Amino acid sequence: MTAIKVVAFGGGHGLSASLRALRSAAGLDLDITAVVTVADDGGSSGRLRAQRNALPPGDLRQALAALAGSDPVNQLTAELFQHRFQADPGERRVAGGPDDRGCAPVADAALELPTDPLTGHAVGNLVLCGLMEMLGNPVAALDHVARMIGVTGRVLPMSCEPLGIEAEVRGADPGRPGQVVTVRGQHAVAVTPGLVETVRLTPKGPAACPQALEAVAAADWLIFGPGSWYTSVIPHLLVPELASAIVASPARRLVNLNLAAEKETDGLSVADHLAALSWYLPELHVDTVLADGKAVGDPEPVGRAAESLGARLVLAPVSVADGSPRHDFEALGAALVPLLGADR
Repeated sequence: MTAIKVVAFGGGHGLSASLRALRSAAGLDLDITAVVTVADDGGSSGRLRAQRNALPPGDLRQALAALAGSDPVNQLTAELFQHRFQADPGERRVAGGPDDRGCAPVADAALELPTDPLTGHAVGNLVLCGLMEMLGNPVAALDHVARMIGVTGRVLPMSCEPLGIEAEVRGADPGRPGQVVTVRGQHAVAVTPGLVETVRLTPKGPAACPQALEAVAAADWLIFGPGSWYTSVIPHLLVPELASAIVASPARRLVNLNLAAEKETDGLSVADHLAALSWYLPELHVDTVLADGKAVGDPEPVGRAAESLGARLVLAPVSVADGSPRHDFEALGAALVPLLGADR
């Protein structure tokens, strides 16, 4: 029986949950490709990007770890890649730099930069950055790490160049609720107060990763979400070649909805999340929208929004049992089995 070819789009923890769910989809033979955003400018990734002009490795690393092999050696190596160097409690710090996660320039001198350059870096970020420099090719670097940890599937960047995210935000300044300002940077957009009115990539019209285009063209299923809507999911629709490939692909398309609004999507209803997809890619056709019934609440407006994309809404319990807004990857995998395995 031929494997079902699945391409999952996203970044960060949302994509990791999706990939782990696909790995746990019992009874299905899946050929998984992750296509990952490359606009991260916070933390370890942001520091490496600024200091080495590197493709931000953090989201790529998380996707690789989610697909790592189950062999004990593979698992230990994947854990090593996820290991983050911690600050020595007695370490001297220098005021005026990025915070100890390396996120943003710090105006308050009370927040200081650790003098140890390893503090805050994940081991896998350093390995990926080094391999990208050695090989001069991010795809070759990712494929090599995939072999190191026995990855099932493949991890690709959506573009082979580091990108930026900008957003027009209304009410970012609570004192001026009607003012629209430009917020620059993935991290800044992700935590901005106010209503995000539009989001864009910089530079405009970046080239897509050729191998990602090939995967989309050959796919049986394209999966979007869960994840930060404006900074992890929608960016894929803003790469012109990738957007065209998504529209042209013969694959069926599935959207995994989030369990709760995030800072960047304050003010958006669940149905609005679906409307945002068609706003940025009007030609997008979706076959299935998967959501947790408790997170959706009243399913009627979400069902109508799904129908506007050509999709049917499927409700399933996919959240963790403690009530926090996190996906249970095994429950999500179980919900995906009858959907991905269904005949056309």
